Amino acid sequence: MNSLQNDLRRRRVQAGLSQQELAGRAGISRQAFAAVESGRATPSTSVALRLARALNTTVENLFSLANDLPPVMEAELAGSTPLSNGNESDNPRRASLTPVGNRLLARPLTDSMSSGYGSARYGLVAADGMILSGGGGRSNAPNTVMVQPFDQEEMQTPCVSLLGCDPAVGILEAGLRQRGVRLAWVEEGSLQALAGLSRGEAHIAGCHLRDEATGRYNHPWAQRMLPFDHTLIAFATWQQGLMVAARNPKGITGIEHLDRADLSIVNRPSGSGSRNLLDRLLAAQGIPAESVQGYDRELRGHLEVAAAVASGLADAGIGVHAAASAMGLDFLPLEEERYDLVIPNHFLDVPAVQALLDLLRMPSVQRKVETLAGYDISGMGIPVSVN
Repeated sequence: MNSLQNDLRRRRVQAGLSQQELAGRAGISRQAFAAVESGRATPSTSVALRLARALNTTVENLFSLANDLPPVMEAELAGSTPLSNGNESDNPRRASLTPVGNRLLARPLTDSMSSGYGSARYGLVAADGMILSGGGGRSNAPNTVMVQPFDQEEMQTPCVSLLGCDPAVGILEAGLRQRGVRLAWVEEGSLQALAGLSRGEAHIAGCHLRDEATGRYNHPWAQRMLPFDHTLIAFATWQQGLMVAARNPKGITGIEHLDRADLSIVNRPSGSGSRNLLDRLLAAQGIPAESVQGYDRELRGHLEVAAAVASGLADAGIGVHAAASAMGLDFLPLEEERYDLVIPNHFLDVPAVQALLDLLRMPSVQRKVETLAGYDISGMGIPVSVN
């Protein structure tokens, strides 16, 4: 078995070259090149050098030993998950590693919610590497750590980082992969997503926040929170409401029932669009939050709330129609909301971001989202007018 790994195919495709063209530039036959690219043959030193020169890179970037790990590197911490105060190398943390602009961001991964309330998980989140130090990387700059990536090729793959809570975003992942782009999606509430975007921790933030003063969605919040010019791109209009058990055994008909003594709910975190909607509707009914059982039990995503209701851990939860449908729940619509993607203008021309925007405008992708319950994809991928 060949112990030498190579990155030839990805770099050749990125350069827009056929096997025949690259083989000609390296002075070898197409058959010999195909054997090297597939890993069936090991190139001589001179061939490796000529291939690297033809692709305007180094031999080390093209070839590596199968058991070699990429070099340890410095990254900036992102997100709100704290590290321990001790030596992190004694207990390395799994992390996602995401390049945003000229920064490498490390976001610690956790497989359970910090609230202490059971979270619904359908599989472990794949990590890109490990955080080896608990702070102060080689540069001793604040909020930096040393990380060990798992895969050099993964680190070199173009990446688009998105913060937001729409479960339909996962539909985009396969299409982006086909275009050679990695999607780094972190499930965050709308306010947290905009805050992360303002700190430069992502390329895109998704949000569904209603401004009480104007009744408009998203643009007023983005204007207040972002210190740079930005563009709103329509993703979808969705239905938000109460998710209740199939056939609604508790006879819940609306927000006015949530203070009943025989009902308990699960909630979304403060700062999420769903939590904002629930608070507004409770206030309109004159129901104080403390009279709602389970109000303080927070789950991160729409699907987690739906799973808690489906499993009987709660009688109701607020979320999107698509999540209720996915879990076989009944759904009581409360409001139609607009979910937009907010993109800093300095990231609009990033190829990975353009790949995502191109994908949103594809009819096949739009059909996949439209088949989800409660989604209207009119205007998907089109800039939102702020007038």
